[in-house]
Amino acid sequence: MKPSLNMPVMVVAIVAAGAIGLLAGRSNWFGSVLPAAMQGGGGSMSADTSSGAMAKGSEKRIKYYRNPMGLPDTSPTPKLDNMGMDYLPVYEGDDTDDGSVKFSPGKIQKTGVRSEPVEMQVLSVPLRVPGAVQQDERRVSVVSLRFDGFVDAVEDVTTGTFVKKGQPLMRVYGPGLSSAAAEYLSALNARAEGAVPSQALKGARRRLENLGAPESLIATIERTREVPVSMTWPAPQDGEIIERNATNGMRAASGDVLFRIVDHDNVWVMVDVAERDLSLVAVGQKATVKLRAYPDRTFSGEVTLIYPHLKAETRTARIRIELPNPANLLRPDMYAEVEIATGTAAPVLTVANSAVIDSGTRQVVIIDKGEGRFEPREVKLGRRGDGRVEIMEGVADGDQVVVSANFLIDAESNLKAALQGLANQGFGNAEKPQ
Repeated sequence: MKPSLNMPVMVVAIVAAGAIGLLAGRSNWFGSVLPAAMQGGGGSMSADTSSGAMAKGSEKRIKYYRNPMGLPDTSPTPKLDNMGMDYLPVYEGDDTDDGSVKFSPGKIQKTGVRSEPVEMQVLSVPLRVPGAVQQDERRVSVVSLRFDGFVDAVEDVTTGTFVKKGQPLMRVYGPGLSSAAAEYLSALNARAEGAVPSQALKGARRRLENLGAPESLIATIERTREVPVSMTWPAPQDGEIIERNATNGMRAASGDVLFRIVDHDNVWVMVDVAERDLSLVAVGQKATVKLRAYPDRTFSGEVTLIYPHLKAETRTARIRIELPNPANLLRPDMYAEVEIATGTAAPVLTVANSAVIDSGTRQVVIIDKGEGRFEPREVKLGRRGDGRVEIMEGVADGDQVVVSANFLIDAESNLKAALQGLANQGFGNAEKPQ
């Protein structure tokens, strides 16, 4: 067939239109319209490009064109939206029905998509809180008398002196104690002669014990068969004297604290944990303690108690950590920086924090299925720590998840789902070409 006389005019018109499109940023439109205008040999320009047209430089066929702004509108032919933007082509195989989307290698490279495998890891979630050292309440003893008496003499001990259990602290005299000791001695002598029953002897001994007489005093009476004028009062435990009120010759009333002794071999560190973090803490967890006095040293302890009541003013719960103090470096009221290991003891499925898209109501990761296909998948999250998050449901060990540019893939997937949903309901022009 001979070419029409109007053919050169048409070509010029098409080239002019293409040039205008290029200047306006419409290169996609020009590339898609020109082949359709030149085919057929009839010399007439037509924009009625078939939805089965071949993509330039590709073996894939274009199925339809979708709105570039994500609106529920498709077209079997190239067209412009109300703002003059080209509709985007959708190729065969790109609109899968399994919820996944597909990108070309070039698009993946341009958007910076990067994937990492789901891994089994021990998730370390350290909880850092300030605290203060306190003495162990169970390791504190006071020395006092259960009778009115006098302190005859105090041994060479003072505040800060370390004493051993049974070490003499002072010599005391008390009329009540001396009377009970004499009664016990009489019962001992009478029992030896068989004049009193054993029950009477036990009663006399019990009276001495009720007055707080030390075992060493009772043993001395039994051995010497004499009642001493003043009696040696020993230390009840090992520890450091932190308070001394006894002085030579003083009168001591019943219940007066004469000495206070504390064993510092084990101390407490008290910390306040915010209410929102309380679920992370459990009895038995390990804790690392650093003190301002010893910035280059760390001390290890264990959570032993979570106090049952919160502080209403601060909405915090008090946590007790016990740790050994054999060198007596830890002193009450020292400030401490505490790190509680609240992570998992066994390995769990984890992904990088950046892999999770959290909308507030649902959490999603993008699964890399290979060959440019990506599938959004809803997951259930667990604990976080060390830049990773535990995945309790939704993925398996070894799955590849997108950790970079996943928001772009998620947006593409949401767009596809919206288009398919509206197409199924028959809204507008969302129905795909047949």
